[in-house]
Amino acid sequence: MKPAMETAAEENAEQSQERKGCFECCIKCLGGVPYASLVATILCFSGVALFCGCGHVALAGTVAILEQHFSTNTSDHALLSEVIQLMQYVIYGIASFFFLYGIILLAEGFYTTSAVKELHGEFKTTACGRCISGMFVFLTYVLGVAWLGVFGFSAVPVFMFYNIWSTCEVIKSPQTNGTTGVEQICVDVRQYGIIPWNAFPGKICGSALENICNTNEFYMSYHLFIVACAGAGATVIALLIYMMATTYNYAVLKFKSREDCCTKF
Repeated sequence: MKPAMETAAEENAEQSQERKGCFECCIKCLGGVPYASLVATILCFSGVALFCGCGHVALAGTVAILEQHFSTNTSDHALLSEVIQLMQYVIYGIASFFFLYGIILLAEGFYTTSAVKELHGEFKTTACGRCISGMFVFLTYVLGVAWLGVFGFSAVPVFMFYNIWSTCEVIKSPQTNGTTGVEQICVDVRQYGIIPWNAFPGKICGSALENICNTNEFYMSYHLFIVACAGAGATVIALLIYMMATTYNYAVLKFKSREDCCTKF
């Protein structure tokens, strides 16, 4: 009876040690996750997806609105159509680049986290590794400044569509509805510089403008531009987080490369 009880106790102790070892391993693995880089990657993927997807569809809707209402002559907006088509191709490149860049930065975050270093044994760094990390810091700062410009540029169509929408709301208001002054309320898109001044008609007034605001193309394009602008803002925030993460990673590499380094971050 006693040997059986001792055997059962030993088995329970071994199982407890196994559970404890598994728990410690899980805690150690969770401690090795670069949460800042992970959050930045998720935010970057979401922001770029919103900007690229919604921006692509909104640009196509904008061309349709211009062709049907503001510029009936194809030659007047031929340059604009080519520019928008080029921007749509650029959107494909932006989406592909940030997908790869986000994965690379996330991988760098994993391999510069202290818990992951401990799993791989003694930490060692080389001049090449420090140079690559410094390159990521510089490139992320450049991309952050560039996306600030993209964020500002994406607000331009939102401003334009908002002006058209607010003008339509004035036409629909009870104070102006049914009066002769309604037909004098107009929107001239030529003043935004997207079509030349000789484009015909270029300006839409009154009930015709109200009909444009009631179309699905206008409604979808307006809201998609808003979402695309929000996506660009989210990408800027993600790049700011990346800046902090890559700068910290580079500092870790520089600190660990010192011969007298004996303190862990």
